[in-house]
Amino acid sequence: MIKFGVAGNSQSFFDEGHTTTIEAAPWCAARGIDIFEYSFGRGVNLPEATARKIGDAFKANGVEMSVHAPYFVNLANPDPEMISKSYNHITSSCKKVCDFGGDRVVVHPATQGKVTREEARVTMLDNARRLVDVLGEAGYGDIKICFETMGKLAQMGTLDEIVEICALSPSFYPCIDFGHINAREQGILNNAENYNTIFKKLNDSMPKYKISGMHIHFSKIQFGAKGEIRHLTFEDTQYGPDFRPLMEIIRSLSLEPVVISESDGTQAEDTVTMKNYFRSIGGIVREH
Repeated sequence: MIKFGVAGNSQSFFDEGHTTTIEAAPWCAARGIDIFEYSFGRGVNLPEATARKIGDAFKANGVEMSVHAPYFVNLANPDPEMISKSYNHITSSCKKVCDFGGDRVVVHPATQGKVTREEARVTMLDNARRLVDVLGEAGYGDIKICFETMGKLAQMGTLDEIVEICALSPSFYPCIDFGHINAREQGILNNAENYNTIFKKLNDSMPKYKISGMHIHFSKIQFGAKGEIRHLTFEDTQYGPDFRPLMEIIRSLSLEPVVISESDGTQAEDTVTMKNYFRSIGGIVREH
């Protein structure tokens, strides 16, 4: 069954006087939100005991959890010491998602740096291959590592690059960020056919279980010549993409992904909007 969730807390959560992540558990459940993505973007620094309390609270309210690994991960860095740090960011994130009771970690793959795109790609894939062993040795071989499509031209993470990484391990899943793709490609997702092109490439390139169970990030994003500038809300009318063609394709293909809203401050409201629309077109959703 498809799951709709949020990346962190909405402004409305704070406006109502809430302050802690534990309070978000019943808050999300009351709004029909299925999954909460906890970001360790600036580093993994949450004590185990606190993580377990948070995980228990969400479990008690029937809301799942996923994790976003630190933004510092860069598998295209040629420095072995820096790669070791990237591996540690990912394994530390895996530890936290286990503490939360979840099984998905979203990872930004790399930045290009000063080398050519091809040189960065080769280094990234080589280090991603080694990551498979690192995860297995640490006991996290079953955690879904969801490599994200990125929104800036200087970042690694085109759809083709994510497909290549995901081929390296059964536990490497795509995290398709449609807002990032739209920003990187200068507004390409302006019609349903271009959404179909993405799903056709995925269908031609990876096993069905990874497509059906993919991780999805969605938001409208302002973009410029170099790609992503900033996340927006569904109220924006200048930039895209529109979520409705995506919901219709997911429904038509009978997929069961995790869909996370990354809207700027309205992620809960926009998640509910997507879930209600999916229900309205005959999609089966979880009822809390």
